[in-house]
Amino acid sequence: MLVISTREFRDKLGKYLHLAANGEDVILKSRAKGSFKLVPITEDDTLMSKDELDAIIKQGLENIKSGKTKRYTIEELRIKTGL
Repeated sequence: MLVISTREFRDKLGKYLHLAANGEDVILKSRAKGSFKLVPITEDDTLMSKDELDAIIKQGLENIKSGKTKRYTIEELRIKTGL
């Protein structure tokens, strides 16, 4: 694990992003803001805003109310998703 100051991080941003991307634990310490762990985003992570998530949920609820959904068993979902 590598613990660095936010100043050090700003000065050598590329270096620490590279280390984190290659599995190194990089911890940023700030007196004013606390500590943070730098980790890369993976394919399993989803990036969306709260508004985007709210819109997806709203659309899903509307689809349920209007009957535009299909029921699946757990086994069917596993096959469909490859899990």
